[in-house]
Amino acid sequence: MTPVRDITHAHFRAGDLVVILKGVADGKLSGNAMTVVAPSWHTPTDEDGWRLRNPNGGDRTYITAHPRYMVHLSRHCPDCLIHHGAMERYLLPKLAGVRGTIDCGWYSTTNLNQLVHNDDARSSR
Repeated sequence: MTPVRDITHAHFRAGDLVVILKGVADGKLSGNAMTVVAPSWHTPTDEDGWRLRNPNGGDRTYITAHPRYMVHLSRHCPDCLIHHGAMERYLLPKLAGVRGTIDCGWYSTTNLNQLVHNDDARSSR
C-alpha cells in the first residue's frame, strides 16, 4: 500500500510532525514520530524526499525519507487520514490479539541514512 501511495513532495513542509508507520503496538498502528527539516534527494527512489529529525536521537538522528512513507501528526489532512485508515483496515485485522510491539519489517536504512521501503529498494543501490 505505501509504495504505491500517490503523494507529492509539496504535501509536506519544514516543521511538520510526521510518523513513519512501521507496525502495531497493542492493537494500534505504531511508528517513529519525526520532524520534517528540509528537502533532500531520496536516492533509493530517485525522487524528491525530506530530511527528517528523530527527536530520540541515537545513531540515526537524521534520515531522508520519501513523502509516501510519511503521515502527518501535526495536522489532520485528508490524504494522510485516508492512508492511515487504509493501513488500519489492512493491518489491524491481521494482527488482532497480538500484544506488544510488532515491527512489520517494511523498511531498512541505507548507509546514506536514507529510509527505504523494501518494495522501493533497488538491488543496485
